[in-house]
Amino acid sequence: MTTFDHDAAFTAFDSTAVEHEQVLLMQDSVSGPRAVVALHSTALGPALGGTRFQTYTSDGEAVRDALNLSRGMSYKNALAGLDFGGGKAVIIGDPEQDKTEPLLLAYGRLVASLGGRYTTACDAGTYAADMDVIARVCPWTVSRSSHIGGARDSSAATATGVLQGMRAAARHRWGTSSLRGRTVGVAGLGKVGHLLVELLLAEGARAVVTDVRQAPVRRTAEKFPQVTVVEDNEALIRFASGLDIYAPCALGGVLDEAVVPVLTAEVVCGAANNQLARPAMEKQLADRGILYVPDYVANAGGVIQAAGDLRGLTPRQSAAKVERIFDTTLALLEHAEAEGMLPGTAADRTAEQRIAAAADARARGPQALLQR
Repeated sequence: MTTFDHDAAFTAFDSTAVEHEQVLLMQDSVSGPRAVVALHSTALGPALGGTRFQTYTSDGEAVRDALNLSRGMSYKNALAGLDFGGGKAVIIGDPEQDKTEPLLLAYGRLVASLGGRYTTACDAGTYAADMDVIARVCPWTVSRSSHIGGARDSSAATATGVLQGMRAAARHRWGTSSLRGRTVGVAGLGKVGHLLVELLLAEGARAVVTDVRQAPVRRTAEKFPQVTVVEDNEALIRFASGLDIYAPCALGGVLDEAVVPVLTAEVVCGAANNQLARPAMEKQLADRGILYVPDYVANAGGVIQAAGDLRGLTPRQSAAKVERIFDTTLALLEHAEAEGMLPGTAADRTAEQRIAAAADARARGPQALLQR
């Protein structure tokens, strides 16, 4: 059984970790799953966020990912108007080789031991069928299959929300929310990226796609022969005919010093979390005239669906809330422009204000919570 490299894990506990309420390194002694569960804030309510299952170069990298993702969930839930805090979990391993029913059950027992402080859902590497297994031993599980009363995998809701974010950005940048005739580069054809391509084509947009894996590329090209496939992300960002919108839909950190200076798109709006390699990259995008839609605003559709599942909303009610990502995004972009701020700064401040107000209300007691 592989155990945690505690030295590597604890090197990741920098100033970012100080913001968090609780960070756990969890390991089952029998089946051996190693997981990191990070609870950033429960000021707005119990933490809600997905479980990511993937390999990492070190346990320290896994901890840093959980810290960044959980902070993003706090801000995402706050901007979406949800009464849930932010948390995230990562299971360390290859989901294609290491995922087993005993492992998922062991992980479910670990989450259940938190007593409801954290509710988990799907993320990269996990699916509704996995949540079904986890839910056998952990009642704080959403995104389960519809045949057992769940709302299914939230990928479709995430893709829909990203599309609404793009439409809002188009309205702000070009004066119309229509994407017809626009060229959109989609980097990453996983659960969300593949669905986003389908939605874009239905809108009349042109899709240019890439993925580091050949299987998703083949699947997308076979289903949608009208898409343009390019070799890699470098070819995508330098697309000869130019992109209107660039949609990072794989893992984070893609907007770095190598990408931003050569990106041909006028708008960045995608499904990936933590797209900026460093916060300063948004200023560099703005200096080049590129409008950045904060990732946690556009990709909130999945957690909105998960929250609706927890609150007993119908699929139609949850879908209506996802559609309102258009309004949230447009209002944010207009507010940022009016205040002379970057959209990311405006989004962070709005989320932090809501979280701080909720924390203050909790500190003042039950009556203040009712007034909130």
